[in-house]
Amino acid sequence: MTTTNTEYKYVHLDEKNVPMITGSTMKVVELITSVKAYSWKLEELHDNYPHLSMSQIHCALAYYWDNQVEIDADMEKRYEYVEKLRREAGESPFVKRLKAEGVIQ
Repeated sequence: MTTTNTEYKYVHLDEKNVPMITGSTMKVVELITSVKAYSWKLEELHDNYPHLSMSQIHCALAYYWDNQVEIDADMEKRYEYVEKLRREAGESPFVKRLKAEGVIQ
């Protein structure tokens, strides 16, 4: 596995140029998703990801703020892909059954 160092001590790019938190298997985008989805602050991030040090978290956040446009665009692309798959898959048989039974609308 080939990685590329960045100017950030705890962020490197993997072989696909995905920013990763060095010393873990976590992507920077995964940490940012938690911030955006749950409005977690630094201490909450550390509580929920105890395998990351506060230094790793700060570094990943700094990387995000310096590369926000690219990372936000990547998150939007991923969201659109998931929505496309959801539309293509249609309603699940379980949901159809619940609707037929009147459990949900």
